[in-house]
Amino acid sequence: MKSIKAGEFKAKCLKLMDEVAATGKPVLITKNGKPVAQLAPITCKPKTPYGALKGHAIILGDIIEPIDVEWEAQR
Repeated sequence: MKSIKAGEFKAKCLKLMDEVAATGKPVLITKNGKPVAQLAPITCKPKTPYGALKGHAIILGDIIEPIDVEWEAQR
């Protein structure tokens, strides 16, 4: 995890926020060598499981049309 002094964080705050949002890696902020805060990206959780995987699957072909291969369970 990247560590940065509080004074340096104050000067580069907006740039660091953009960096954390882009990379997803948190930044530890220290004061007098001791950790005092952590800048981390927000992870959005879906409100319901319905639609949680939207945009993660690709449909290849017709999903309604029956397949030509006979299954063992149908024999």
